[in-house]
Amino acid sequence: MGSRLLFATSFRAACLPLISPRVLCPCACVLSLPSVAVLSVRGLEASSGGRLSAVCTRFDLLSRGAFSVVRRCVKKSSSQEYAAKIINTKKLSARDHQKLEREARICRLLKHPNIVRLHDSISEEGFHYLVFDLVTGGELFEDIVAREYYSEADASHCIHQILESVNHIHQHDIVHRDLKPENLLLASKCKGAAVKLADFGLAIEVQGEQQAWFGFAGTPGYLSPEVLRKDPYGKPVDIWACGVILYILLVGYPPFWDEDQHKLYQQIKAGAYDFPSPEWDTVTPEAKNLINQMLTINPAKRITADQALKHPWVCQRSTVASMMHRQETVECLRKFNARRKLKGAILTTMLVSRNFSVRKQEIIKITEQLIEAINNGDFDAYTTVEEQQANTHHHPEPPRPCHWPAPHHAVRRDTCLAPPRWQVAECPLPLLWSPCSTSPVRIIHRYGLSGREYRAHTKGALCGNSLSYALTIQ
Repeated sequence: MGSRLLFATSFRAACLPLISPRVLCPCACVLSLPSVAVLSVRGLEASSGGRLSAVCTRFDLLSRGAFSVVRRCVKKSSSQEYAAKIINTKKLSARDHQKLEREARICRLLKHPNIVRLHDSISEEGFHYLVFDLVTGGELFEDIVAREYYSEADASHCIHQILESVNHIHQHDIVHRDLKPENLLLASKCKGAAVKLADFGLAIEVQGEQQAWFGFAGTPGYLSPEVLRKDPYGKPVDIWACGVILYILLVGYPPFWDEDQHKLYQQIKAGAYDFPSPEWDTVTPEAKNLINQMLTINPAKRITADQALKHPWVCQRSTVASMMHRQETVECLRKFNARRKLKGAILTTMLVSRNFSVRKQEIIKITEQLIEAINNGDFDAYTTVEEQQANTHHHPEPPRPCHWPAPHHAVRRDTCLAPPRWQVAECPLPLLWSPCSTSPVRIIHRYGLSGREYRAHTKGALCGNSLSYALTIQ
């Protein structure tokens, strides 16, 4: 079979399979995307339409996408660094404008130390500038595996900050709908840096405790039962995702997992998770109790963010949560991260070849080597394979725009970018590739292997803008 290539905008990485398309922003600065707003917010002193260069300097390029670039900028009056997203509004559809106005409207409402903040919105001459916090600490989950010490109390501190951000958005009648590790970032590389919630591309506004069907959106492993049942939903969907995240924080793997998406969804709808030995034997009963209250199938009985913040395991962690170092959790989390970001040049190998059939066996061989290294925990071998591939292939040519019909499971997919040499075939296996990086190194976020079908996500190693592709190898 050939391959089907589909474009999807996504923040940090789309799901597997791709459910919620958005544009990914750079590791160094976090923005939701494409973020166009006609609203002016307080922040920089040019919100009335003045040029960004009038108040900022040093526009270092951080990433480049199909419709935008992200630059590090410095405010002249204070020397404060920000991340400025510059969007070419002439290339956006009316629907895109509406979605992005909603996102900007939501972002301007949220001012909390645990949320990536929008500081200003400037529009002029076919371009729009969005100025956000510059977030340089990377992903929370990546930081955890780099620590020398990690305990249940540390997990409590992490979820405390996440719940603070969720409680804040819920107080403003906002539902995030896409809480996951990729959207949990650290403000800086400093020890003890604040956790920041990012990416409000799928966020919606609700009326109080309103429950309604707002559409199917999110990332598979973090979707709540009510969303999968297509029932009315609201704020409790974010608490369910927090429960999944807390479970991972404690043992390094998710409560629900299956290569088969249908089976995964059946697990979630049934609330079929447990606390297996031996890894859960050392977790305190209070931590398990909080998870149980978060992963309650009935959203009406699910704990709220405010209630979770008052749970003893969260608010009294110094006396309730265990201080024991959880080395096995760190090792499992490292493997979990690697599965999310399976590094390699597989897709580069694929894209640089004009004769894809010649490359099939090479792609299969490299993929299997990387998967074996991950499963064996052999990260030296993993890195060696990655570097070998990065050094033997060139950067692919930029894709050209085209339109393809979306597969049956794709929601909100509007655009597609693909080199014209590719053949189109029905295949619901998304791959992400970023053409904006000059480096041949690629990162694959998730994979699944069933026969010769490979499921993976990739993004540019040096930039965040993502393109979605689907591929079946036979």
